[in-house]
Amino acid sequence: MGEVGGGGVTLPPGQRAVEGFPRFGTHLADPPPEVPAAPAIEIAGAGVEPFALPLSDLGDLPRIERTADFHCVAGWSATGLRWEGVGFATFFRRVIEPALAPGTTVTHLTFQGLDGYRTAAALEDVLSDDVLIAEGLDGAPLAPDHGAPVRLVSPAQYGFMSAKHLCRIELHTAEPREGQHPSLVRRVGLHLVESHPRARVWGEERHRHLPPWAVRRFYRTLIAPIRMLSARGSRPG
Repeated sequence: MGEVGGGGVTLPPGQRAVEGFPRFGTHLADPPPEVPAAPAIEIAGAGVEPFALPLSDLGDLPRIERTADFHCVAGWSATGLRWEGVGFATFFRRVIEPALAPGTTVTHLTFQGLDGYRTAAALEDVLSDDVLIAEGLDGAPLAPDHGAPVRLVSPAQYGFMSAKHLCRIELHTAEPREGQHPSLVRRVGLHLVESHPRARVWGEERHRHLPPWAVRRFYRTLIAPIRMLSARGSRPG
């Protein structure tokens, strides 16, 4: 059963509501990356000739809004966030699918940010109706701390799947296993805590090999110090 947060919101197992929307990420105290003068999303990988879509062209696609909670794998949840942007399913079908070579079966996508962060998701997960490429949050353009100029938002998955500062999408015909979700534990070879490939929040799919209860208490001890370190690299706007 999920816990009940502020305003009577039922949260997924292991999650607790927090005030506001903390700046978290693998960057810790590093500032957000600078936005290029002409930002774009590069599309590359299996079955497609690489190309780039200028972010200005997103305005040609249907706009959507989604109000959703954001769940960090560490156990905190920011509730009632209002995202604005383009549905990822629409983006995939109107921008990516027409560029695919006939017979190509895409099963996974890699999302990369301007900060070098990469994460991989199953195509079926990111084609859900609540997944979007977000350009705005709560009625304002996306701030640097939360992924400007655009980011992926996948509310049903832990936050580490929602790559910030999105600049590149790679297509795969099988699950990619290298170079995803860069973190300290990966660098030191602690593959026991490797991230779950689906990361579905309501199933508490935090890690590929560990049961969810094994890391809950440890993660919660990290929230306060990581939040403090991350705030040092915060940039207004």
